[in-house]
Amino acid sequence: MAQKSIQQVVSLSFLRRFSALILLAAGAAGLSSCSSSKLQMTAEEQVNVAYSKATALYKKEHYEDAAAVLESQLFASRATPLEDDVLYLLAESYYASKQYLLSSDMYDRLLRQVPDSPYRESSRYMLAKSYEQLSPGYELDQEYTHKAIEAFSDYLSEYGRKDRDAVARDLDTYGELLKIDPENSSYRRGYEAARMAMARQDSVTYAAKAIPVLHDKLAAATFSIARQYVKLKKYKAAAIYFEGVVRTYGDTPWMKKAQAGLVEVLVKRGKWFDARRALDAYLESYPEDLEQMKGLRDEIMRSFSNS
Repeated sequence: MAQKSIQQVVSLSFLRRFSALILLAAGAAGLSSCSSSKLQMTAEEQVNVAYSKATALYKKEHYEDAAAVLESQLFASRATPLEDDVLYLLAESYYASKQYLLSSDMYDRLLRQVPDSPYRESSRYMLAKSYEQLSPGYELDQEYTHKAIEAFSDYLSEYGRKDRDAVARDLDTYGELLKIDPENSSYRRGYEAARMAMARQDSVTYAAKAIPVLHDKLAAATFSIARQYVKLKKYKAAAIYFEGVVRTYGDTPWMKKAQAGLVEVLVKRGKWFDARRALDAYLESYPEDLEQMKGLRDEIMRSFSNS
């Protein structure tokens, strides 16, 4: 009988301990669940935290680290107030770390995804600069040279309508008007527009100067191809590229060389009528070379008469 009581006491003690362990585990699980629910952030909050971290890294010039933080937020930031902020800072990080192909993609994506973004103007300009950086030497493929010219032209079309003097006059005018009537909203808008236009003048000047340089590179590339065909004795192909320079890049220093080259290959092909016409066009543009070209002109006229 005593032995049975001892067994009952032991069993009861075990059950109490087991129940206490279950309650303790349940309580810990509840606390853990409660704690995790407090720590869990929304997607927008996560984007905010990541953007703040990337901004700090960018300011420290840790551009690649900033880009790495932002890359993981591209999807989460869609359709949030920070969508264009993330895209723009990522593009800037890529550009600052000389990853121009990636920066061009991000600037372009921002312009397409958030067309009314306050970063629009800067993104248009930096897209053009990214393409400019990707533009290779004239002897290589010129896809990005064409893109850079187009992007700079688009930027100037949208933001480069007034020259610096006109903008300065507008800024002075609206500034004086605001002194007379500081509360006038029309004057305020005019002043802000003039101030922004003045701030962009350096970018406008750069874009206007970059286009002729890139245009000249395209002319050099086309002329170079023509000369390569001359070396290969493929004169018909060479003539096509010389004519391309004459037709498209007449405002570059390559124009004169291309016209002379065209005369040269037409003579080699025995196209005397076309050679005569090409030489006449050359001498019309450069009459000071008449004496220098006299021997060639006589040869062409003689051959043309005998053909």
